[in-house]
Amino acid sequence: MSEAVTQMTEFLFTQLQSDTFALLATVDAETNGPTSTAISWLYAVNPATLRFAVDHRSRLVRNILENPKVTLTVFGGEKMFAINGTARVAQNPLQDVPFKMCCFDVNVEAVRNALFYGAHLSSPPEYTRALDRHAAELLDGQVMSAMRKA
Repeated sequence: MSEAVTQMTEFLFTQLQSDTFALLATVDAETNGPTSTAISWLYAVNPATLRFAVDHRSRLVRNILENPKVTLTVFGGEKMFAINGTARVAQNPLQDVPFKMCCFDVNVEAVRNALFYGAHLSSPPEYTRALDRHAAELLDGQVMSAMRKA
């Protein structure tokens, strides 16, 4: 693990301007234990702020409202970035999307390369949509547009 910086690097900021995914770690509101979930609706507002949206019914919403400390793990280049910060509701519900979503902003407090010493990613992880690709692309466009306006 490397030394932390207090905002995203230019490389990471640029990567978070387009389609990517991250692992969102929160503290479970019921068990007080750690929990991690993959999310894809996220982008960097600026080098010190990350924005993401989740379904309003998701346990993540309650988790974050109970304890706003979060970690987003992003795979980029040869690194795995752990972005630690404090989340707050940016818009609830998120406007102009077909179902209720909650939009959060994360104030970035620390960014680290979370890979173990001497390691690097030989290829970043990729994902594909298992459902209707056209419908997924349409929804992604609606959500990302609404998040940029939030």
